[in-house]
Amino acid sequence: MPIYEYIVITMNKLDIKIIPKIKGAYIVGGSIRDIILGRFPFDYDIAVFGNPEKFAKKIAVKKSDHIIELGKKDHKIIRVISDNKIFDISSANGNTIEDDLLKRDFTINAMACSLSSGRIIDCAGGMKDIADKKIRMVSDRAFEKDPVRLIRAYRIGASLNFEIEKNTVSSIRKNAKLIKSSAGERIRSEFLKILQTPESHHYISQMADTGLLFAIFPELGKLKACFQNRFHQYDVFEHTMKAFYHLENILNNKITHSIDENTASLLKFAILLHDTGKPLVKKVDNEGNVHFYGHSKKGAEITKEISSRLKLSTKEKYFIDFIIRNHVNPLHLFVAKSKGTLTNKGITRFFIKCGDNTPCLLLHSIADIKGKGDKANEEFIEFAKNMILKYFSEFMQRKKMPALITGNDLINKFGLSPSPLFKKIISKIEEARLSNQINTRQEALSLVKKLLNSD
Repeated sequence: MPIYEYIVITMNKLDIKIIPKIKGAYIVGGSIRDIILGRFPFDYDIAVFGNPEKFAKKIAVKKSDHIIELGKKDHKIIRVISDNKIFDISSANGNTIEDDLLKRDFTINAMACSLSSGRIIDCAGGMKDIADKKIRMVSDRAFEKDPVRLIRAYRIGASLNFEIEKNTVSSIRKNAKLIKSSAGERIRSEFLKILQTPESHHYISQMADTGLLFAIFPELGKLKACFQNRFHQYDVFEHTMKAFYHLENILNNKITHSIDENTASLLKFAILLHDTGKPLVKKVDNEGNVHFYGHSKKGAEITKEISSRLKLSTKEKYFIDFIIRNHVNPLHLFVAKSKGTLTNKGITRFFIKCGDNTPCLLLHSIADIKGKGDKANEEFIEFAKNMILKYFSEFMQRKKMPALITGNDLINKFGLSPSPLFKKIISKIEEARLSNQINTRQEALSLVKKLLNSD
């Protein structure tokens, strides 16, 4: 079946019948690629020779349709939102559609379909590269024109499971440092999309091989040749990449309750940067033993700067900071268990402190331990898995139950008023309830009396 007929059939399936067949207008870029790949895109780029605003008005015929202007004056995009479809309309870049296509990033994005004739324009060889599952730059200057394309190559590769063609890899290696001139939010968008794919380790490793990863995160470069103690087989960077690999496998295998795509990508982001503090705190004692005291705190501080540089949201920054700042705490719990000093109250305090982040922190710790390469760590892994099970089957079940007493009880029965002591007592009672030390209202009231007498 001719490609155009296939595209028309696909568009009809998607109920896209509102694009006018006007001469000088072309569907371009990724939507053509996706249709050829059998995907159903919901957004379409349209390049027009003429006035984009007029074309947009021909599409926006329903009262519910919206027209929005995006971009800068020199590259204005008119977006039409119709039902669940998005059409981005812009002026063609050049005197011919071929001029426009040859200025684009990769060959698989440099195809067009004429809306008037149905002709497919593939002047860069995108069809062949789709068949070969290759990401190939359109021109030698592709990355100079827009350095974000350096990371986009890996993002598209990861999302399509395509490989980057060797000359394009060489060009990325040559131009890697150009990424530093790109806006942080653009880098963040592309990088997090890579992390959202199930095989991101493969592409992150390739980014490291070309030097692009270290151009984006110079802090990671310092992990290379930072050798560790007898508990690790690898330097800090190799350990980081192995921990990343194990975390991705854990997330893909869904060994625990489902973690949404965005949280999974942030957890991968955190494990990639979790040991960035080690080179700065590394100490060797008189006996030749290597120590990294305080590396979690230092790593969190370093990552905070990175998160700001990439313009992550406040919520995203908090999650990543929490994971890195606390990533050794599960190991401390395990050591306490090994010594026989871990109590149910201690476990409950850990769950309360970590809250909803508990499963993610424990998964991180499992991957971190696996990344050391020591089979003797199986005991810790089993411990962490049991902690996850305990969190969901015991702690969360008890948390859903109503509190034994409220603030009104402290006011009416004990004559207290809101204060630091008031808050402390409520927290102590809740902790005792969640750790199964008390189970009735009367036990809770008795514990309040005891706490007041002790103060």
